Amino acid sequence: MSRADKRRGRGGALVPSPVKAAALDLGLAVTDRVEDVVGSGAELGVVVAFGRIIKPDVLAVVPMINLHFSLLPRWRGAAPVERAILSGDEETGVCLMAVEEGLDTGPVYACERVAIGADETAEQLRSRLVAIGTDLLVAELGRGLGTAVAQAGAVSYAAKVEPDELRVDWTAPAVQVARVVRVGRAWTTWRGRRLLVRRGRVGAGRGLPPGVVEGTSVGTGDGSFELVEVQPEGRAPMAAAGWRNGAHLRPGESLGS
Repeated sequence: MSRADKRRGRGGALVPSPVKAAALDLGLAVTDRVEDVVGSGAELGVVVAFGRIIKPDVLAVVPMINLHFSLLPRWRGAAPVERAILSGDEETGVCLMAVEEGLDTGPVYACERVAIGADETAEQLRSRLVAIGTDLLVAELGRGLGTAVAQAGAVSYAAKVEPDELRVDWTAPAVQVARVVRVGRAWTTWRGRRLLVRRGRVGAGRGLPPGVVEGTSVGTGDGSFELVEVQPEGRAPMAAAGWRNGAHLRPGESLGS
C-alpha cells in the first residue's frame, strides 16, 4: 500500500511513489486504498511514514505496526525529525509501535535511542533513522513480537513544518538560525527576491546587526551565521562565496529586509 500516483513534469504524467515503483519491480501488488488490505490475506501490516489514519475496522482484520522516528510519546505526528532539530533536542530515536486509530498513540514494542549530531541536517538524520529502524524492525519480527508497553512520559506533537516557519529570522540567535537551515528549504529575501539558505553554520565572526552581510557572515540576534551554500531565486545552488562575489553587495546591505 502506498500513496496514489501524482502528476509531475511538464506533461503531467502520473508518476508512482518510490515505494510503489520498487514493489512493482518486485512483482508485488500495490494499492492506494487502505480498505483493499482487508481482502489481501495479510496477517500483519508494517507502516512507515504513511501519514493517514487507519480505521479500527481495518486494524481488526489486519493488525499493523509502525516505525516512528522519535522517542514516543515525544514528537507524535507528521514531522518528528524536523521538530526535534528545531527544538534543539540532542537525542531522538526510532520506536516500533502498534498502530491504533489515534495519532501515534499505540503501545511500543521496542525503541532505539539515537544521538543527534550538532550540525546534522534533517535529511542526514532521517537517513540514519531509516537504517537503524530497518534493522530494529527485522530483528523484532525475527524474534516474534512480544508484549507492547504503553507509552509513558510527556506528550508532544510534531506538526507539519509550514513554509513560513522556514523563513530565517535574523533577529534570532545564530544557533536557532542554524537549526532552521538544518531542517532544509530555509529561505530569506535579498533585494526583494527569495534566497534559499541551503547550508551554513554558526559563525565565529564579530557581531553584525541582524541580517547585515559581511563577506559570507550574516549578523543575527546573538552572534553571526556563516553562509556556505545558497540558491538565488530561479538559479542553481551555489557556494555562498560565489554568490557574494557576483552579487556586488553594498556595505551594510542586509538579508530579509
